[in-house]
This record gives sequence, C-alpha cells and structure tokens, in this order.
Amino acid sequence: MPQPADRPDTPAAPKRQLTLFDSTCIIVGIIIGAGIYQMAPTIAQGAVCWWGVLLIWAVGGVLSLFGALGYAELASAYPQQGGDYVYLSRAYGPWAGFLFGWIQLAVVRPGDIAVMAFAFATYAQVIFDPFPGSSGLPTQQIYACGAVGILTAINVLGVREGKWTQNLLTVVKALGLLAIIAVAVIAPRTAASTGVSYEFPLSVALILVMFTFGGWNEMAYVAAEVNNPRRNIVRALVLGTSAVTVLYLMLNAAFLYTLGYDGLAASEAVATDAVSTVFPKMGGRLISLLVCISALGAVNGLIFTGARISYAVGADHRVFQGLGRWDQRTGTPLRALLLQGVLAVGLIVLLGSFVTAILYTAAAVYLFYLATSLAVFVLRRKEPRVDRPYRVTGYPITTLVFCCVCVFLIYGAVTYKPMIAVASLGIAALGMPLYWKTRQVPDRPTD
Repeated sequence: MPQPADRPDTPAAPKRQLTLFDSTCIIVGIIIGAGIYQMAPTIAQGAVCWWGVLLIWAVGGVLSLFGALGYAELASAYPQQGGDYVYLSRAYGPWAGFLFGWIQLAVVRPGDIAVMAFAFATYAQVIFDPFPGSSGLPTQQIYACGAVGILTAINVLGVREGKWTQNLLTVVKALGLLAIIAVAVIAPRTAASTGVSYEFPLSVALILVMFTFGGWNEMAYVAAEVNNPRRNIVRALVLGTSAVTVLYLMLNAAFLYTLGYDGLAASEAVATDAVSTVFPKMGGRLISLLVCISALGAVNGLIFTGARISYAVGADHRVFQGLGRWDQRTGTPLRALLLQGVLAVGLIVLLGSFVTAILYTAAAVYLFYLATSLAVFVLRRKEPRVDRPYRVTGYPITTLVFCCVCVFLIYGAVTYKPMIAVASLGIAALGMPLYWKTRQVPDRPTD
C-alpha cells in the first residue's frame, strides 16, 4: 500500500528530510513532557520503597523499549505516513485503521495537546501572571491557547521550521534535566518526611510510568519523512527510548539522594523541592521555566506527528478526504494541522483548566498499542514477502511481553476508574457507525 500522497492527483507528497538527530529529538521531545515532574511522587507511593522507585522506572523503560522494537519492525517495513493507521489497516482491514484514526482525531491527540498546553500554562503563570489576584482561569486559557496557536502556526510554515523548533526545545529540556540532576546531587540532604499516604496501587503507578514514557511510537507517524528509513527509524526508536530511560533513572536517583524516599513520595513539587535547597529564592522560577520548555516540546511534537495521522486517514476515507492532502506551498499537511489546532483550542476553552486525561485515555490507547503489537505476528504471516529491514530483537518474547503489559494496563484502567475507561472506549466504538456509512476513496491502490 503506497503512501497516500503517491496518487497522481495529489498535488504534493511528504519529502524525506528528517535526519537521525531530528527523528530522535521528536521522540525524546514528546516523551519528556511535564509528566516526569508531576508524577514522580505519585509513582513513588505505588513503588512502596526506594529501590522500588528505581525498579519501576527501569521496568517502564524496558517495557517501552520492547514495544518500540515491534514498532521499529513495522515502521521500517512500511515507511509510510500514519503509523498505527497503516499497520492496523493492513493487518485487520480498513475498519481497524479507521477506528484508530477516529479516536486519535476526535479525542486522544487534541486531548493530549490540550493537557500539555495546560501544563505549560500552569507553570508559565508562576513566571508571569498578567492578571494577578484573579482566579487564574483566564490566564491559563490564554497561555494554553497561545501555545497551541503559535506552535501550530510554526508547523504550518513548513517541516523545516517544525523540526528546528522541536530540536531546540528538546536539547534545552535535556540539558535542564541534567542540570536538575547535578543540583540535586550537590544539594544538602533533607530530613525524611513522615506520614505519607500510599493510596495508589502498583497497577496505577505502572500506568503513570508508561504514560510518562509515552511517545516512543510517534516516530512511526512521520516514517515517510525520515531519511534512510531502513536504518534511521530503528536507530531513532532505540536511541530515543534508551536516552529517556537513562535520564529518568538519573533524575529519580537524584531525588531519592536529596529528599529520601519519604520526601520524594510526599512532595507536591519534587523538582522545586530538590533545587530550592541550593537556590531557595530562584528555585521555583527555574523549575517553572524548565517545565514550560518541556511542555512546549511535547506540544510541538504532538502537533507535528498528530497531523500526519489525520492526513493518512483522510487520504483513504471520503468522510475525512479534505484532510488527506499535502499542501504544495508549505510542504505540510496544512488542513490536518489546522483542524487539529482548532480541536485542541476548543478543548482548552471548554475544559478551562489543567485536566489530567491519563486514565480517561489509557484503556483506548493501550487497546490500540495491543492491536498494533499483535500486528507484528499477523503481518509476518499475512505478508511474508514484504522486505523487513529490521526484525524484532528477541522475537516473539519481547513482543509478547509488551502485549501482556498492555492487557494488564487496560485491566488496571478499567478496574480503577471503570466509568472513565468505558467512556473513552465508547467514543472509540462510535467510529464504527461512521465507518459503515462511508466508503474508501475510489481508485486508491491497495498494494
């Protein structure tokens, strides 16, 4: 199945202009958002002890790498825009790809962008509040909408502008993490806190860890724009996931060294607490600036990759046909970018404040992770003659382990917050009637 833009009536097509460094920055930039700063204490509570903290973060990194290996095989074998959409369509039929594209377009992607934009707004308000004394609601909405609007505009200008923005934000946030680690190590150790309430079970802690590692699969969505995809897709997935794992382990080890386990588990602003021991007056603002940069890097990466999913779905399905065009002038999926930005801004206006949508999206997201990972097995049997420049290391064990983890996380999300999980799955199911009432765009080659 060729790229959507390979059709003769399509005015422009994606160009291979993302280097290995660009690709790795996309992965690292999306993974490292605001989650590591906000969720480290909660995850520590579920881990129960200091060595459990390091273990659960290490396990999260290894499991994410197992999942990334499966995506690496699929992305190098089918280096087309759309990622999961392409693999699910080929493995199970067009309906599966449509459902994935539907839930990404309608809920998951604009929701993720809105959440990260609110994270940016929350910390940007600490640095400068144009409406002091107010409830903070207008300020957060203005900051969040502004971030989405500006970054969408940058990505509309062209792929080069989008990737340079991503590279800069990723490098700065990585250096910021290393700076926090260095400060935490030299900081005086504080007395251990007591009376921590361990209210989160291990399953929820693992869901939060895996969410914090979320983003390693984003490389698959821009596969058609990667230089030398046979090699660089695999390299970027492995390098990006491994680099984030090392950074997360170092950061949590630094927190444990400075604050102790109880201090980490009880902290409400763990990075600020660690840095303030050395910079008591400036610590809060420094951390707020770093979180802002981290959140912006995640927002930009989500905008960059998310529009490629809508573009791929629009090229195949008439109901979204307007999104399946690559703009000749800008060299970007212009309409998909604009619609995605409008949906994200709409959610920001409607929600009105920072909303954590992890458990809301977890069941649906990991259901598709599971289906895509199983597609490795299905497509090896269904399309054995397709050239696979990379085959999963440790196959089938590594892929099966990740599939089992997906089942466990789906179960954990449903049992912990059943109504929220069922709601997200229900919205995904609404895509089926929409699919039945439409048909694929005619004259689209299937092979």
